[in-house]
Amino acid sequence: MHDTAREHGRRFFALYWQPHFCDVVEVGSQDVNGGLRELAPPGVRYIGLDAVEGPGVDRLVRPGEPLPLADASADVVLTSSAFEHDPCFWETFVDMARVLRPGGLLYLNAPSNHAFHRYPVDCWRFYPDAAPALAAWAGRCGQAMTLVESFVARPSAQGWSDFVAVFHKAGPALVRQGRLADGSDSRNGFDVDAAGMLLRPQAETFDMAEHAALRDQLAASALELAQAYRAIRE
Repeated sequence: MHDTAREHGRRFFALYWQPHFCDVVEVGSQDVNGGLRELAPPGVRYIGLDAVEGPGVDRLVRPGEPLPLADASADVVLTSSAFEHDPCFWETFVDMARVLRPGGLLYLNAPSNHAFHRYPVDCWRFYPDAAPALAAWAGRCGQAMTLVESFVARPSAQGWSDFVAVFHKAGPALVRQGRLADGSDSRNGFDVDAAGMLLRPQAETFDMAEHAALRDQLAASALELAQAYRAIRE
């Protein structure tokens, strides 16, 4: 788990966890340099699902098969740094919604931009409109899900630009202590309280903006060096 994935997961639990929640399911739960399980509140019933055995994995799921869990059996369903490796993530999303109880929350974190990394495959990157598209697809499949918030976050030291989204299943009213997006430098977000507006819209990715700034610095340095050479020759 990379640096920003950990921080977004920590803040999700801080802002969205409710005292009556008991059951958490994580899809793609293998502990690779840490996991979300260690961030969950103490005493929860936590089930980790993955396609391969390893630390943090309680049950195996064969690719393409339904999650081995009953309908409406979890209060929170999580996935982080896994959907990019899922050839049919939209099917998995609907199945995650099926597992949620009414009023439950689905937390999604996946790369919007960074390195190609096969584990064992690397299929997707997520742009901002993926969030409302997933909510709409779930509704078409009989799972009424509301997009609570989503955004693309600035990468930190390890370079991952995370796409983060929180969804709420129809049922008891949503309760939250704040917005995940407000805790980081983010852009191209949606929020349930903003009537479908795109918040902090920006066409450039974070690395595009950084590259442009570096090109400007290089050009300025080249000009300064040329002026210094002329002064020396004169």
